[in-house]
Amino acid sequence: MAKISNDHELRAALAGLSADRQRVLGAQFAKAVIGLNRDERVARAADTALNIEASPGEVEDAYRAAKGYATKTYTDCGKDTDWLAQADHFVAAAVAAALSQDASERQNRAWKAAVQARMAVNCAQMDDEPGELEDEGARQYRIAEAFLGQG
Repeated sequence: MAKISNDHELRAALAGLSADRQRVLGAQFAKAVIGLNRDERVARAADTALNIEASPGEVEDAYRAAKGYATKTYTDCGKDTDWLAQADHFVAAAVAAALSQDASERQNRAWKAAVQARMAVNCAQMDDEPGELEDEGARQYRIAEAFLGQG
């Protein structure tokens, strides 16, 4: 597996994944930012997404939980400057993206989850004290390299 050092390489690597592997890798991206989440159902949904052997019913229930929370918290996005609430929304959106049944060449679950996870980190950075924060893109490259190196 070649080293992934930019989004073009990441997207190319994700393109060949099956829908289930997209779900699991997308869940790994979401799990990397799960500390910004405020809802236990979203955390449980992320755990379900990580389970390659999850049944279709379990995946659907987890998707509904994450999507429902993301929809509920969306109405607060942009209304105020509660950046951590907005980060919470994007974590739920990342989990929902990973669990989505809409997996195709144009709608890659893992890529959508990666983008939502980056949005969560961006929002959290707006609320954070100044200092060094890890580049989420670079972290995702490492997560993908490790995942793709496993199988």
